[in-house]
Amino acid sequence: MVTAPAVPEIYEDELHSAIEARAESLQSLRELGPPDLVHLIKQPIKSTTKQVGVYHHVSGVDASSSASLAAYINTLTYSTHDKQHKVISGIYCCYNAFSRLDMRVQVYIPGTVESYCIDERGDKRVATDELWLETYLCSVLRAYSYADDGSGDTIKKIVGVRRFNPITSTESEHKFLDAAERLFFNGWQLGSDPEIQVPNLVSNHLTTGLLSYIHTTGRYASGINLFEKLRTRDGEISSLLARVYIEADEEVKAVELLHEAIQELPMDYSLLDCQADFCNKKGRSDLALDIAKRSVVSAPSEFGTWARLAEIYVSLEQWDLALLTLNSCPMFTYQDKDAPRMPEPQKVFLPIMPEAICDEIEDSNVDDIELVHPTLRKLHAAGFKGTFLKAYYILTEITKKIGWDQLLRIRSQVFVMEEEYRHEKQTVSHQPNSRNASTTALRSPSPNPKPNGHGEVEEKTQSEEVTDGEPSLSVTAEASIEKPGHTVASEEVKAGSDEPDQNANYTHFQNKRLCERWLDNLFMVLYEDLRVYTIWRTEMAQYRQQQLLYKKSAEEWEILGELAERLHHIDEAVEAYESCLQIKFSPKAMRGVLKLSEDKHNVRDVCGALIRLVTWQYRWYSEFSPSLLYTIRKLIEEEGAVKIRSIIQGTSLPQHVLDLTHQYAALCAAFRSSGSDG
Repeated sequence: MVTAPAVPEIYEDELHSAIEARAESLQSLRELGPPDLVHLIKQPIKSTTKQVGVYHHVSGVDASSSASLAAYINTLTYSTHDKQHKVISGIYCCYNAFSRLDMRVQVYIPGTVESYCIDERGDKRVATDELWLETYLCSVLRAYSYADDGSGDTIKKIVGVRRFNPITSTESEHKFLDAAERLFFNGWQLGSDPEIQVPNLVSNHLTTGLLSYIHTTGRYASGINLFEKLRTRDGEISSLLARVYIEADEEVKAVELLHEAIQELPMDYSLLDCQADFCNKKGRSDLALDIAKRSVVSAPSEFGTWARLAEIYVSLEQWDLALLTLNSCPMFTYQDKDAPRMPEPQKVFLPIMPEAICDEIEDSNVDDIELVHPTLRKLHAAGFKGTFLKAYYILTEITKKIGWDQLLRIRSQVFVMEEEYRHEKQTVSHQPNSRNASTTALRSPSPNPKPNGHGEVEEKTQSEEVTDGEPSLSVTAEASIEKPGHTVASEEVKAGSDEPDQNANYTHFQNKRLCERWLDNLFMVLYEDLRVYTIWRTEMAQYRQQQLLYKKSAEEWEILGELAERLHHIDEAVEAYESCLQIKFSPKAMRGVLKLSEDKHNVRDVCGALIRLVTWQYRWYSEFSPSLLYTIRKLIEEEGAVKIRSIIQGTSLPQHVLDLTHQYAALCAAFRSSGSDG
């Protein structure tokens, strides 16, 4: 573990309040748990009467024993900025999501080390070797889960988090994979990604972490070896092995394995989904279709099986069936990562690097929401997560392929529209002795007719409200995007005042289906995205034609970049991101530029973006980013380690940042040359 340049400190208003708040939150934890908490007690060097409590959060520290956690606390006893106080004790808290216990290591300086654990009731328990094994594995999984780009809502809520790479050598890899093998069949206890309704043997946070590690580092042989051993105990694990084979470019082995495993387990939805996904990506959507249908039959309550079938219908350009399948997806309320609930601090100290750093990086963590036009602030799609995010992606993909107008026509062909329903209801209200439309024509195919909602999706869009007070918006551009009418929801049909005549013959929409409320909302949200995007592009074209400067704030350019990316307009997204970066540094915008540079194989631009992102991560106490580690690994594979090191060294950023970037590259090179992966 590399010593970070500075340690954030959050000062308690009341002594030990952070520890007490963590203990009280244990009962509410549902996922892997929050990052580790490190709490220190300081007192003035010249006085022993007044004590001060400070804390910070951390991930990636070796939590396999009390000794390794005590060692971390000992690294904090000397402070470069606080010469007036000394650390007299510290406590390290690390959550064990298997046994739902908080492991504690208390260090007295100088003096003794005590280790124990706290259960959900606040009672002390003995910290056994088995509990430490579980805790270690959870800490590695959390390190990967929380070491994202820092843009997630949960990550933003946590102030002062240090992030380290938990696996920096083949020895630490063996330790991780050994713990994963020993606890693999308990992995379902950890929960799963929000798209999974019920965690199981192959879909849980442990398998997600394992696949993430293998994908990031390219340690395919290690992953194959692990899953080969595990699948001898349960054939269902073959789906994980097949996924690693595919990513390792061992596709023949993957196909043979899937064929063999599905013969043994013909209705295992994980195997079927893997096979359907492979066939679809290989351009054989015709083969993937029947496989995906079997997967849906096998697991009708899982979102992923329906979403895969919808993707295949999109590939087959069967737009009506794609919409009907999307409408059948069971939607789940998004469950965010566990975040610590801490009391209001007395003050927060977030030190910068010891050496000078670019002002643009320092200022990039502060956004001014007042500089964002209300229209851009109200784009609801930016807040989609989980199943709603995936469903929206499929809907935008269809729109990109066939256009908004054609999408609306197909929508009106397959779903009962509000206007036609009311018109037909009035027309047939005096026709007796007809068939029952409520059971024949108005039946939704969804297995879950009342899916869970999503907190950030509203039943009524605010498009009318958004247009108010926008004198600069182009009327021509706005008129080019047709506003969709509402469909009829099952709730409306079943409502007492709107109950159709039991004897009415609704021949006009005999074969139509009811659109789920959430999908109807998604159409309205998509309309708003398209409306704002069209106005933006039209205005930009008008300004360029008149040779005028089109001005937006950095925050607005960033939002426009996200908007274009959501709608699959990559070049326009990068244009917006670059405009943002001309005003100030933005990690989100820089990642957008990095994505385009990777697609164009512009090595120098990729390295430049990488170094700036590493600088930003480093400033905010992070020495670990799986996405950056993956990008550097791919660069080394394609261009060679010597060339990449030369480009990195040729930049003008501070030496400690270059050293950290070199460490990323060296780690990738060491893993590749270690022998297990060739």
